[in-house]
Amino acid sequence: MKSSFIRRPLRYTNENYALGLIVVNIAVFLFNMLSRSSVYYTALIPGLVIDRLYLWQFVTYMFTHSGISHILFNMLGLFFFGTQVERRMGSHEFLLFYLSTGTLAGIFSFVIYILTGMYGVILLGASGAIFGVLLAFAVFYPHVNIYIMGIFPVRAPVLVIGYTAIELFNQVFSVQSGVAHLTHLAGFGFAYLYLVIRMGIDPIKSFRSGGRGGHWR
Repeated sequence: MKSSFIRRPLRYTNENYALGLIVVNIAVFLFNMLSRSSVYYTALIPGLVIDRLYLWQFVTYMFTHSGISHILFNMLGLFFFGTQVERRMGSHEFLLFYLSTGTLAGIFSFVIYILTGMYGVILLGASGAIFGVLLAFAVFYPHVNIYIMGIFPVRAPVLVIGYTAIELFNQVFSVQSGVAHLTHLAGFGFAYLYLVIRMGIDPIKSFRSGGRGGHWR
């Protein structure tokens, strides 16, 4: 199965693509700050995708942020977790994983918005892809402690499960309605599928067996 197209590994390199993604995010953010109207071209707006075929928004939305705190937290997540996941996957595989997870999370959200008549909603931010990266980090490094607020140590898998539960609660009970909880959950979901289908890794088994939920390379 590993020799099949879908399981074929990309050439391993470690070229700091995570840092490159951070640079692109910052560049787009500065561009949006200088030209406020540009957000309508780079964010994901279902009505514009349908009426004007702005299909690139399925990708560019994840490089668009609403403010300093929004981009800061996402880029910190990409820096701390993304660099480690890239080192484990390899740069090319990591870039494919990041863009695939973020794009699919955007498409999923778009479909839900269309079905519920939310044509004018503005979806932006790298959070869907970042949540996918967080899941991959927990799968590859299940024994690592992440310090909440720099004080409370929490194992990476516990943090992922906790975030998932919080996002489900917020989505079901409409808590923090301005936050795209559904996109975050989609990021988790598509990252899970990527790890299982593409990499042959079962995240649940990895959590239970200390990182031995499958084989990659």
